[in-house]
Amino acid sequence: MTLKFRLHAVSLHTTEGTVSYEFGSDLTVLEGPTGVGKTTLLELIRYGFAAGEPRLATVATEAVHDVAIDISIGGDEYLVTRSLDRLKSKNVRIVDKRTGERLPDLPVDGELSFNTFLLEKLGLPDDIKAPAQKGKSSKAGSRVTFGDIFKYVYIPQYAINRDIADSREGYYDPKRKAVFELLFKLTDPEILAMQSRVNVLNGEIDNADSHLNTILDFLRDSNTSSREEVEQNLQEAVAEQEAAREELNLLREELDPVIDRQTQTYRDLLTDAERSLAEARAAAQDLARERDEIGLERRRVKADYARLARMRDAGARLANIEFTVCPRCMQSLSNRTVEEDRCRLCLQPDPVSPERAADSYELQQLELQLDEMDAQREATEQQFEKAQRAITDRESLIKHLTETLEARTSQRVTPRLQAFSDASDRMATARTRQESFEVALQQWDRVEDIAGQVRQLRSEQDRLKASIATRKAALAIHRNSVCNRIEEEFRETVTNLNIATVESAGFDRENYLPIINGKVFTKTLMSGGGSMTATQIAYWVSLVTVAREMDTRYPSMLIIDGPRLALNTATETCAAIYKRLLKGVAEDPGAVQFLVSDNELPDDYEGDFARVEFDYENPTVATIRHPGEGQVEVIASAED
Repeated sequence: MTLKFRLHAVSLHTTEGTVSYEFGSDLTVLEGPTGVGKTTLLELIRYGFAAGEPRLATVATEAVHDVAIDISIGGDEYLVTRSLDRLKSKNVRIVDKRTGERLPDLPVDGELSFNTFLLEKLGLPDDIKAPAQKGKSSKAGSRVTFGDIFKYVYIPQYAINRDIADSREGYYDPKRKAVFELLFKLTDPEILAMQSRVNVLNGEIDNADSHLNTILDFLRDSNTSSREEVEQNLQEAVAEQEAAREELNLLREELDPVIDRQTQTYRDLLTDAERSLAEARAAAQDLARERDEIGLERRRVKADYARLARMRDAGARLANIEFTVCPRCMQSLSNRTVEEDRCRLCLQPDPVSPERAADSYELQQLELQLDEMDAQREATEQQFEKAQRAITDRESLIKHLTETLEARTSQRVTPRLQAFSDASDRMATARTRQESFEVALQQWDRVEDIAGQVRQLRSEQDRLKASIATRKAALAIHRNSVCNRIEEEFRETVTNLNIATVESAGFDRENYLPIINGKVFTKTLMSGGGSMTATQIAYWVSLVTVAREMDTRYPSMLIIDGPRLALNTATETCAAIYKRLLKGVAEDPGAVQFLVSDNELPDDYEGDFARVEFDYENPTVATIRHPGEGQVEVIASAED
């Protein structure tokens, strides 16, 4: 029994009012000429289901505000409304028709979306991946959406004589086949999840192998063919390094005593001589400064002595002057009585005679100072010359000691320098080799880690493959039963449709596509779109018929757009198609629903079904005036 999935009605809320269509019959035909909006109505239904990108006509984008679809899924009934306004179109409004309760609005995409809601109603989780099941894919696969399932419900006009659920798009094959298997229960989400993991493991194993090969190439280029060889080389490098270190230690032991006892004595003497030289140079500088200071002081005393000598000379000259008048009051002194040894001017005792002034105390003191300075200057000059000789002696000693040390170093150390350098080079080379081998050893460790990782990944992959095989084996009987029945039903349907170019029909159990005249549908070049259209309809009604007979998730609904478009001249086949459609709904009334859009029905066709007729005066969006035949741009085909 197929999953109950039914479209009861659709309402278009337009700028000029609401247009509603009810689909109470199991088979409803939307009939009318090209351009009246039949495809627009079907694409709006797809828009309401948020099932992929619809091809909306201008009248829909400009005049329709909301699309409301009245649907049944399983045992539940909902009214789903989606706005065409760009800002509001990201969410859908849902009303539970049985309770009248408005459910929370759901986003079109993302987690807990309308897509999740519909998939849950179909009994499927919303995280199913559709992995490639052949070849060496490393991709987990694309996420299966309700839009992918809707491809098995809605056969659009642009694909009806070309494609079966995008079967000619090679990239889409894994998802198309996964959806087919899910709908007919030939697989389950767990099998697909395991297959996704198997594919992902392919990529992880390839990456690990690539990394492993890169490291092995590096090791091969470094001439390390095995881990054992690296370990042996590393031990040899360590031994070489130790041998070189011991040789260096011996050379140091030979040189160190020489340096400690003899050379160190010369170095101590040199240090003392350098210190003594520095002291002598400092003393010479002090003596030179003292000598200069004595010279400066002597010149100052000489100047004082000269000044006093000039004063003594002036006094002597003034002593011989006889004052005849007082220099203050200018009265004559001629009549005054002046005692002997008295000053003629002040009449006081005359203390000194001019001769005695010449030998004054100050001059005598200055002369003594000059004599002392001359003696001190001579002593300082002698000490300075002694310091200069000491400097010369120290410089000579330092030169001798330096030459002696250089000669000794040359004689003692130089012959060992080459051996010291060679041993150092060997130790450095051994250390470099050791580091290189340590890196190689780390790479070998990495090789073992990656190899272990690869083994673990392969083991996980083998377990998954075994589990997949077991689960598929359990489904094998059901799978054969489904495929056999589809093939049987398809052959019978093709025969009854009397398709002119079809000589034999079958069903490809790998690709789930029709086989026409021995070739898979995608490789068949059928002459005439009518034959292709009839073959497709035979395929789709066969799927619906078999799904109705068996326990499947296949939605019990089929929407076909424009079968007559390519069958215009094949009246007999067209009539057979409608006869087959009517037979499909008559076998089990209420079990399936067919909604067909067509230009016109066969003239001699009669049946119990609903017809909704349109023309240019009464288009599908009836509230909006139709511009007339040929005045609208039809929705593009797949090739466009």
